[in-house]
Amino acid sequence: MKITLKDGSSKEYAVAMSAYDIALDISEGLARAACAAEVDGQVVDLRTVIDKDCELSILTANDPAGLAALRHTTSHVLAEAVKRVFPEAKLAIGPSIDTGFYYDFEHEPFSREDLDKLEAEMKKIVKEGARLEKFTLPRAEAIKFMQEKGEPYKVELIEDLPEDAEISFYSQGDFTDLCAGPHLMSTKNIKAFKLISSSGAYWRGSEKNKMLQRIYGTAYAKKDELAAHLAQMEEAKKRDHNKLGREMELFTTVDVIGQGLPLLLPKGAKMIQTMQRWIEDLEDNEWGYVRTKTPLMAKSDLYKISGHWDHYKEGMFVLGDEEKDKEVFALRPMTCPFQYYCYKNSQHSYRDLPIRYGETSTLFRNEDSGEMHGLTRVRQFTISEGHLIVRPDQMVEEFKNCLALAKHCLTTLGVEEDVTYHLSKWDPDNREKYIGEPEVWEETQQHMRNMMQELEIPFVEDVGEAAFYGPKIDINAKNVYGKEDTMITIQWDALLAEQFDMFYIDENGDKKRPYIIHRTSMGCYERTLAWLVEKYAGKFPTWLCPEQVRVLPISEKYKDYAESVAKELKKNGILCTVDNRSEKIGYKIRETRLAKVPYMLVVGQQEEEQNLVSVRSRFAGDEGQKPLADFITAICEEIRTKAIRKEEVSEEQK
Repeated sequence: MKITLKDGSSKEYAVAMSAYDIALDISEGLARAACAAEVDGQVVDLRTVIDKDCELSILTANDPAGLAALRHTTSHVLAEAVKRVFPEAKLAIGPSIDTGFYYDFEHEPFSREDLDKLEAEMKKIVKEGARLEKFTLPRAEAIKFMQEKGEPYKVELIEDLPEDAEISFYSQGDFTDLCAGPHLMSTKNIKAFKLISSSGAYWRGSEKNKMLQRIYGTAYAKKDELAAHLAQMEEAKKRDHNKLGREMELFTTVDVIGQGLPLLLPKGAKMIQTMQRWIEDLEDNEWGYVRTKTPLMAKSDLYKISGHWDHYKEGMFVLGDEEKDKEVFALRPMTCPFQYYCYKNSQHSYRDLPIRYGETSTLFRNEDSGEMHGLTRVRQFTISEGHLIVRPDQMVEEFKNCLALAKHCLTTLGVEEDVTYHLSKWDPDNREKYIGEPEVWEETQQHMRNMMQELEIPFVEDVGEAAFYGPKIDINAKNVYGKEDTMITIQWDALLAEQFDMFYIDENGDKKRPYIIHRTSMGCYERTLAWLVEKYAGKFPTWLCPEQVRVLPISEKYKDYAESVAKELKKNGILCTVDNRSEKIGYKIRETRLAKVPYMLVVGQQEEEQNLVSVRSRFAGDEGQKPLADFITAICEEIRTKAIRKEEVSEEQK
């Protein structure tokens, strides 16, 4: 057989060989570093026997799939350690993830001390260097095997596998786990790992199931890589919006109000108001949108027409019972059907299109309680929602304009380089999830694919992530811990106009169905605020700050001048406060710096006599004395242009 390697060279073998043995034949060093293999594009275990011509890549921890295999093996070492230290614990699942791995157990909550004990036990297991051996069992024997071990979650997993599925296990010494692999050849190849944290997690992600305990960890091939990751994690904790946003008093949550229902405090509310006014003025004055304001709830009849009742009811807050009540309402999870009736309020000709409806929409979605997190996953949120009613011949150009508007918003916020673009497609193997014919879906997806390629926007394709009525472009960003969230969505809809009997009169006087674009220009305001907190570590661009200037009189004698400076700033639309406390000026400066205020104006005798201000900024430290009028002109220009000033000095220099 002929084996073609990644570099284009080839090797020939007279007998079948495992991927590991081929790696060993190529180089002992490669075999030591090998974590998995890729055969004709498919990731496989190193134990996989190759008996025909193929393309082969040996994967190390430098390859994403190789690193995943290393981390997956480390999760098995964690599971063995848990069974040694806490024999009564029951095993659930333990996959690798982007940032490392986790394993779920039925057990009491794990403390930090427990994690330290488990780490020590894991080190013993690694030092023992047991080889991992793969074996398979028939379905009935596999179930019996796990029943005898007292592992009910593993039994359930086996029972849910297809009848013809291969049921494989990996053993390492006395420990055996149900697993499809791939895995390292031996535990001794694990060089650097750390258990990070523990939290509750519902079995199979459903709050209807038992709460398990999830242990998170990470692993790398080298200790210096692990150290760099842990340092990054420490920085992430400092930037975590759920911690920093509360410390900065942007938002809070209260148990008696409920999960996923944050309270925006004055500073956070001011930031969202600033963004909302910017987006509304931008859309209406520069991009041709018209405003609507529609109800927060509707009868179930509306959602039945749109298809949301059949396809999305579990994600809605339903008010009433269809079997008992004459009318059943639901809080709206989207605005589209409401805006369709704004369109249907009057007849439109082909000359009227496109019509671009914009609305600052408060929406409600019944997210699982386990999914709630700060401002990024909530049950009530507000978005910059819009729907464009267009002729089919206008669709591509208008879709491009929606992308351009989204990119403009991202650039203004300073986050354009932090996003990835995804073409979210339908899943033809899950037809009941979607409306419309396959031909429409495939044609629409090809239009979107062509458009992204023409605009030279890199993107990936995600099967099964489309809305039930059409494919979409999702613009995603990762939080400080590496979890990806969708920030902006632009959807292509060639189907719902039929559901709602929407039409326009063409040039021949005939009724024609329009196309619809569902889009956000910036997305969810709450999620965007969370993103910005983490992006800037709370040091926002001046135009976004809830407090842009703080005036600091050096003593009570200059309180009146400080107030007059603040009055002039406010007249020019600048958000400012005065610190009139009887504290030393050094203390006031430190407090202002900790509050991350962009500018502080120190005023005393000389400033009052000459109508000056001594400017200190987050960006350049001490900027010296300036006439008040000059400072106002400069900061107003910075705010008007939404400039993003870079910090020029260190914290110590400030």
